[in-house]
Amino acid sequence: MNRKYELMFIVRPDMVDEDLNKLISTLESSVTSAGGTAKSEVWGKRRLAYRVGKFNDGIFVLMLIEATGATVHEVERRLRVTEPVIKFLTVRTDEELKRLDKVKKLRDAKKKVSAQPAAAAAAPVTPIAPATPEAAAETPASAPV
Repeated sequence: MNRKYELMFIVRPDMVDEDLNKLISTLESSVTSAGGTAKSEVWGKRRLAYRVGKFNDGIFVLMLIEATGATVHEVERRLRVTEPVIKFLTVRTDEELKRLDKVKKLRDAKKKVSAQPAAAAAAPVTPIAPATPEAAAETPASAPV
Protein backbone atom coordinates (compact mmCIF):
# COMPACT_ATOMS: atom_id res chain seq x y z
CA MET A 1 0.00 0.00 0.00
CA ASN A 2 1.48 3.33 -1.05
CA ARG A 3 1.72 6.01 1.59
CA LYS A 4 2.91 9.59 1.50
CA TYR A 5 6.21 10.58 3.09
CA GLU A 6 8.32 13.71 3.35
CA LEU A 7 12.04 13.06 3.34
CA MET A 8 14.34 15.93 4.22
CA PHE A 9 18.06 15.40 3.93
CA ILE A 10 21.06 17.68 4.30
CA VAL A 11 24.23 17.23 2.30
CA ARG A 12 27.66 18.79 2.74
CA PRO A 13 27.82 22.48 1.77
CA ASP A 14 30.81 21.91 -0.54
CA MET A 15 29.02 19.32 -2.69
CA VAL A 16 29.04 20.12 -6.42
CA ASP A 17 25.64 20.67 -8.10
CA GLU A 18 26.26 17.85 -10.59
CA ASP A 19 26.92 15.37 -7.77
CA LEU A 20 23.84 16.59 -5.90
CA ASN A 21 21.65 16.16 -8.98
CA LYS A 22 23.10 12.68 -9.52
CA LEU A 23 22.31 11.72 -5.90
CA ILE A 24 18.75 13.05 -6.18
CA SER A 25 18.12 11.27 -9.48
CA THR A 26 19.49 8.01 -8.03
CA LEU A 27 17.12 8.24 -5.06
CA GLU A 28 14.16 9.14 -7.28
CA SER A 29 14.90 6.27 -9.66
CA SER A 30 15.04 3.79 -6.76
CA VAL A 31 11.58 4.96 -5.66
CA THR A 32 10.08 4.85 -9.16
CA SER A 33 11.57 1.42 -9.90
CA ALA A 34 9.78 0.09 -6.81
CA GLY A 35 6.44 1.42 -8.08
CA GLY A 36 6.28 4.72 -6.22
CA THR A 37 6.50 8.38 -7.14
CA ALA A 38 9.02 10.96 -5.98
CA LYS A 39 9.32 14.70 -6.39
CA SER A 40 12.22 16.70 -5.00
CA GLU A 41 12.98 20.33 -4.23
CA VAL A 42 16.44 21.69 -3.52
CA TRP A 43 16.14 24.41 -0.87
CA GLY A 44 19.74 25.48 -1.21
CA LYS A 45 22.48 26.20 1.28
CA ARG A 46 21.30 27.16 4.77
CA ARG A 47 22.80 27.55 8.20
CA LEU A 48 22.28 24.58 10.52
CA ALA A 49 20.74 25.08 13.96
CA TYR A 50 23.73 23.36 15.54
CA ARG A 51 27.07 22.03 14.40
CA VAL A 52 26.83 18.60 12.75
CA GLY A 53 30.18 16.89 12.44
CA LYS A 54 32.39 19.72 11.30
CA PHE A 55 29.71 21.57 9.32
CA ASN A 56 27.79 24.72 10.23
CA ASP A 57 26.01 24.92 6.83
CA GLY A 58 24.36 22.39 4.60
CA ILE A 59 22.38 22.03 1.38
CA PHE A 60 18.78 21.09 2.17
CA VAL A 61 16.76 18.80 -0.12
CA LEU A 62 13.08 17.90 0.35
CA MET A 63 11.66 14.80 -1.34
CA LEU A 64 7.94 14.08 -1.42
CA ILE A 65 7.57 10.32 -1.79
CA GLU A 66 4.51 8.18 -2.37
CA ALA A 67 5.59 4.56 -1.95
CA THR A 68 5.52 1.54 0.33
CA GLY A 69 7.33 1.40 3.65
CA ALA A 70 9.91 -1.02 2.29
CA THR A 71 10.81 1.42 -0.48
CA VAL A 72 11.29 4.25 1.99
CA HIS A 73 13.38 1.96 4.17
CA GLU A 74 15.64 1.25 1.18
CA VAL A 75 15.99 5.00 0.44
CA GLU A 76 16.93 5.62 4.08
CA ARG A 77 19.52 2.84 3.90
CA ARG A 78 21.05 4.47 0.82
CA LEU A 79 21.16 7.84 2.59
CA ARG A 80 22.88 6.25 5.61
CA VAL A 81 25.72 4.86 3.49
CA THR A 82 26.11 7.95 1.29
CA GLU A 83 29.03 9.94 2.68
CA PRO A 84 27.98 13.50 1.64
CA VAL A 85 24.65 13.18 3.50
CA ILE A 86 24.96 14.82 6.92
CA LYS A 87 21.45 14.20 8.29
CA PHE A 88 18.06 12.99 7.10
CA LEU A 89 14.56 12.73 8.48
CA THR A 90 11.54 10.90 7.10
CA VAL A 91 8.00 11.75 8.18
CA ARG A 92 4.87 9.88 7.16
CA THR A 93 2.27 12.49 6.21
CA ASP A 94 -0.73 10.46 5.04
CA GLU A 95 -2.05 9.91 8.58
CA GLU A 96 -1.77 13.62 9.28
CA LEU A 97 -3.71 14.43 6.10
CA LYS A 98 -6.44 11.97 7.11
CA ARG A 99 -6.64 13.57 10.55
CA LEU A 100 -6.88 17.06 9.08
CA ASP A 101 -9.67 15.96 6.72
CA LYS A 102 -11.57 14.46 9.65
CA VAL A 103 -11.21 17.66 11.70
CA LYS A 104 -12.37 19.73 8.72
CA LYS A 105 -15.48 17.56 8.27
CA LEU A 106 -16.33 17.91 11.98
CA ARG A 107 -15.96 21.69 11.79
CA ASP A 108 -18.17 21.87 8.71
CA ALA A 109 -20.80 19.71 10.40
CA LYS A 110 -20.75 21.95 13.49
CA LYS A 111 -21.10 25.05 11.32
CA LYS A 112 -24.13 23.58 9.56
CA VAL A 113 -25.78 22.62 12.86
CA SER A 114 -25.11 25.98 14.48
CA ALA A 115 -26.21 27.90 11.37
CA GLN A 116 -29.69 26.32 11.29
CA PRO A 117 -30.95 27.58 14.71
CA ALA A 118 -29.23 30.92 14.19
CA ALA A 119 -31.06 31.40 10.89
CA ALA A 120 -34.41 30.78 12.60
CA ALA A 121 -33.55 33.15 15.45
CA ALA A 122 -32.30 35.84 13.09
CA ALA A 123 -35.74 37.36 12.63
CA PRO A 124 -35.61 41.14 12.29
CA VAL A 125 -35.56 42.79 15.70
CA THR A 126 -36.95 46.30 15.97
CA PRO A 127 -35.86 48.52 18.84
CA ILE A 128 -38.57 49.57 21.27
CA ALA A 129 -39.31 53.26 20.93
CA PRO A 130 -40.84 55.36 23.71
CA ALA A 131 -44.60 55.68 23.46
CA THR A 132 -44.72 59.47 23.94
CA PRO A 133 -42.38 62.27 22.90
CA GLU A 134 -42.06 63.37 26.56
CA ALA A 135 -40.68 59.93 27.48
CA ALA A 136 -38.16 60.19 24.66
CA ALA A 137 -36.93 63.54 26.01
CA GLU A 138 -36.53 62.10 29.51
CA THR A 139 -34.30 59.16 28.47
CA PRO A 140 -30.66 60.21 28.20
CA ALA A 141 -28.94 59.75 24.83
CA SER A 142 -25.79 58.40 26.41
CA ALA A 143 -25.25 57.08 29.87
CA PRO A 144 -22.43 58.59 31.93
CA VAL A 145 -19.31 56.49 32.09
